[in-house]
Amino acid sequence: MSQKYLKTNDIYHGRSEQVMTEIEPGSIALSFWSPPYFVGKDYERGETFQSWQDMLKSVIAMHSQVLKPGGFMVINIADILCFEDEKIPRFQGMNLANQKSKVTREMVLAAKKEHPEYNRYQLAEFLGCSEQTIDRRLNGNNIRGGKYQIQTRVKLVGGPLEEYAYDNGLYLYDHRIWLKDPTWANSRWTTNTLKAVSEHEDLYIFWKPGQQVIDRQKLSGDEWRSWGSRAIWHLRSVRANDIHEAMFPIELASRVVRMYSDKGDVVLDPFMGSGTTAIAALMHGRNYIGIDKEKKYVDLAKKKIRAHQNQATLDLES
Repeated sequence: MSQKYLKTNDIYHGRSEQVMTEIEPGSIALSFWSPPYFVGKDYERGETFQSWQDMLKSVIAMHSQVLKPGGFMVINIADILCFEDEKIPRFQGMNLANQKSKVTREMVLAAKKEHPEYNRYQLAEFLGCSEQTIDRRLNGNNIRGGKYQIQTRVKLVGGPLEEYAYDNGLYLYDHRIWLKDPTWANSRWTTNTLKAVSEHEDLYIFWKPGQQVIDRQKLSGDEWRSWGSRAIWHLRSVRANDIHEAMFPIELASRVVRMYSDKGDVVLDPFMGSGTTAIAALMHGRNYIGIDKEKKYVDLAKKKIRAHQNQATLDLES
C-alpha cells in the first residue's frame, strides 16, 4: 500500500517534530518559521531550556528529510536578552537619575572611617538620610530585578542553530536582519542599565545541497536594490498582537517566500501560529503546509486563511 503523505494547503495540529514525519520526503522548497523564543510566552509553558533546545534540534533534523535538494530553511528568531543564570554575579546598577538622596558611597565610607563605632542607623542620622540609603550604598542593593531574583544575561541562539543544522547536512547560506520598531515593553531593565532596547530579529537562511535556480526576474529592479540584495530589512512590526502573542508582518513572510521559492512550490511553516506564512504563500502562487501544537492557533490560522481567500475572490469579482 502506498504511503499517504500530508496534503498541501492545510494546517495540522500536533508537535512539528512528530507531524513532519508525515510530509513527503524532498517535497518542501522552502520552510519559513519563527519558533518559540524561550522568553516565557503562554505557549511555551512547561518548556525548560533543555527541552526547548531538544525541540529545535528535532525540528531542524526533520528538515534534512522534507526539504528538496537546493531548498531553503529560513528561521526568524531573536537572541534571548534576559536569560536566567544562577551562576553569574549580581548586576548592580546605581542610576544617578533615580537617586533621591545625594549621599554617595564615598560619603558613607568616609563617615564610617570617621566614626567606626556607628551602626547604619547612626550613620544615617549623621549624614541626614535613611538607613535604607546607607544599606544600598554599602551593600549594593540596587540590584537589577531585586535582591532575590535570579540574574539574567544575553544568550546568543544563532550559534546553536548553525550547529544543529550542520549536524543534519544543512548549511548557513545567508544571514539577514529584520530591523523593526523598538520594543520598549519587552526590554527589561533598560532604565537601570546601559543595555539597548530590543529592535531587531535575525533571519538565518539554511540551504540543503542541491541546484539552485537564480531567477532575477522574481523581483523588480527596485526591489532587488531596496531589499533583495540588502542585509537589513526595515519593516514595522505588527501593531497589535491581540490574537497571537508573537506575529510577524505579512511583508516579512512575503519577501522570504518570493526570494527562496517559486510559483507552485510548497512552503512549510512548522510553527504556523496565526497563519501569516500560509497567506503569504497563497498571495504569491505557492502552496503551503502548516503545523501548530496549539489547537486554538490551528483554528485561528484556518479562519484567517479563509478570510484572505474570500477577500481575494471578492477582489477578482469586483
